[in-house]
Amino acid sequence: MKLGDRIRQLREQSSLTQGQLAHSSAVSQGYLSQLENGEVKNPSAAVLLRVAEAMHIDPDELFEAAGYPTVRTLRRMYQDFESTIDESLLSYLAGLSREKQRRLLSLLQGIQKLVVADANGGWKSESQLDLRHVAGIAER
Repeated sequence: MKLGDRIRQLREQSSLTQGQLAHSSAVSQGYLSQLENGEVKNPSAAVLLRVAEAMHIDPDELFEAAGYPTVRTLRRMYQDFESTIDESLLSYLAGLSREKQRRLLSLLQGIQKLVVADANGGWKSESQLDLRHVAGIAER
């Protein structure tokens, strides 16, 4: 749903006239009319926030309709990504200090390069490192 349509729908659900909403949100009625008619292409976040507050709604309703990223939309976008990470790995990593996490990441990136090289026919013996040994190094 477009921003203007969403504002109009929410305004009508709140039983507000354009004049009332304009006054409550400190925007001109003409500007609010332009918003509702889709004539304003990039409304400021401040205006959207004031309009949302005047209607007593979550500002994300208007930010999302305007195409602004919100925590809610980012959470939806990354939900599939997050679900591919093993929970026990996340728990293990959370227990490590930042420095140990950095060392482990560096080691894993090095292993990944070796595995890629192995797929191209080189460094086969080096890519067969014992990962338990590598994890032990990271915990030191």
